[in-house]
Amino acid sequence: MNNEINNRYHLDKLDRSILKVLQKNADVTNAQLGELVNASVATCQRRVTQLKRLGVIRKEVAIVEPRLIGNPVLAICEVTMQTQTHEALGSFEQMIGVPDEVQQCYRVSAGADFVLVLVLPDMDGYQTFVGSYLTARQGIRNVRTFFSTHRSKFETALPLV
Repeated sequence: MNNEINNRYHLDKLDRSILKVLQKNADVTNAQLGELVNASVATCQRRVTQLKRLGVIRKEVAIVEPRLIGNPVLAICEVTMQTQTHEALGSFEQMIGVPDEVQQCYRVSAGADFVLVLVLPDMDGYQTFVGSYLTARQGIRNVRTFFSTHRSKFETALPLV
């Protein structure tokens, strides 16, 4: 799908305007969207359908406020592998893609091999997760964890120029 976007489909000004609106509020109706981006309802519906089909719009979600569900622990982990073979890195990504506690996983350069963003119910949940998925696994050389004490910014919208 990415190749189709890169090679055959160019995001024009209207697509970008639609995406800017939907990233802030995906609940808008096509009529409201049309008013906000100065396009017809049918055009907006067709464009949104196409953006979904192409995978530009991956999914629509509800963003939950952590403080209102018990203020879970947010941990940012750097994981360094013993070897950086394609197989070892891929195997780790496949394994770490399973647990719900892993909100994000990034393969990074210069330093650690991966950065994980974890959301856990409490410190006991963190210890259980680390024992089950990180320290008990062969091939992991080092885990370094940072705990968030305050979130000053959280956005999900990508900047669209």
